[in-house]
Amino acid sequence: MKNRIHELKNFYILWSTQGLSQLGSTITSFALMLWLYRSTGSALQTALLSICSYVPYILMSIFAGALSDKWNKKKTMLVCDILAACCTVSVFILLKVGLLRAWHLYFLNAVNGLMNTVQRPASEVAITLITPKKYYQKTSALQSFSGSLITILHPMLATSLYAIGGMDIVIAVDLTAFFIALIALLLFVYIPPVNVDEAGEKETLLASAKAGLKCLNQNRPVLVLILFLAGVNLVASAFDAALPAFILPRENGGESVLGIVSSFAGIAMLVGSLIASDLPPPKDRIRLIVITMLFSLTTDNFLMPLTRTPITWCIAQILGYLPVPLMSTGLDVIVRSTIPTEMQGRVYSCRNTLQFFTIPIGFFFGGWMVDAICEPFMERVSSESIPATLFGHGKGSGAGMMIFLLGLLGMGICLVFGGILKKYKFIESE
Repeated sequence: MKNRIHELKNFYILWSTQGLSQLGSTITSFALMLWLYRSTGSALQTALLSICSYVPYILMSIFAGALSDKWNKKKTMLVCDILAACCTVSVFILLKVGLLRAWHLYFLNAVNGLMNTVQRPASEVAITLITPKKYYQKTSALQSFSGSLITILHPMLATSLYAIGGMDIVIAVDLTAFFIALIALLLFVYIPPVNVDEAGEKETLLASAKAGLKCLNQNRPVLVLILFLAGVNLVASAFDAALPAFILPRENGGESVLGIVSSFAGIAMLVGSLIASDLPPPKDRIRLIVITMLFSLTTDNFLMPLTRTPITWCIAQILGYLPVPLMSTGLDVIVRSTIPTEMQGRVYSCRNTLQFFTIPIGFFFGGWMVDAICEPFMERVSSESIPATLFGHGKGSGAGMMIFLLGLLGMGICLVFGGILKKYKFIESE
């Protein structure tokens, strides 16, 4: 135990302090959404905050890894964290002088998204550099654990702090967490340098991005897994778009029930992360990833719309999200173990673009299908019809129908990619 703590000292410091800083940032983002909605009363203007954060991440990720591979990982993380903190300070100043407007937040969120685009691959490679290979599964599970904990805590903390002291106390907490993470990274974390050859130094951004894609293409199991998870993300984001429309209009639904049901996703992922951290390495990680996603997408998407009570909706969330850390841990170990360290920044960035570009598409697809197709269809059917028997009648039944259809789509994606991935195996090396 003492030996493990010593070997993972750098990881524990980096993981805990960066996680604290991330919690502070998500608290501020959530509170700003509350502030903007109260100021404008517009759900669309509020949603644009997330869009402005995500679009730079998706568009620029493929090039950010090239910079990450060339630059010093520690300095890159420090600069990105400082610039993100400057955005938070800018919000505070604009707020105090009464000049804060929605477009300021959109611009600053875009800058934050851009910083995250560069910082994330640098952080991923840094963790590879400071983690002995035998601890990859445990550290990946711990990262999933902290992400799940942040998902559970930040809405509650943001609403509580915002109610107590408004944006002032929220930003104060965020900046305190930032300074703790900054000092820890600056003074107490050693990240070994990665040697970049002269050709790599002179390589252009476009050539570096091509090199990342080429590396992925040469590691075909990793590429196919990433494309598979892009399909999973399409279904999951469409589900997220449909879920409020499913729960909010129900007589036994509403905002509080939606919050409770959503929180069970984070709780399930937290438990799943603990399970993943203690499980022995599986015989075949690729097979495990496919099976966990098939179970996740079918149980949640079929049980949720076919039942009528918040208790069963929470159970559906537990069954759907419990296996997710097993998938993310498996993918993380595969990438870290098969991709050369000097290429990981570029590969992680290409992965981010390929795996996550379907998320905004899924949100649009899910919302459009509910509003334009499923709800109007359910309004026209009789209360004694088969669709009404399955999904209920009235507002929300169309969203239930959409969630069920997403279960069928998710099952199809898993079966198709499962057949493609059947010829690949990833077995742990001693």
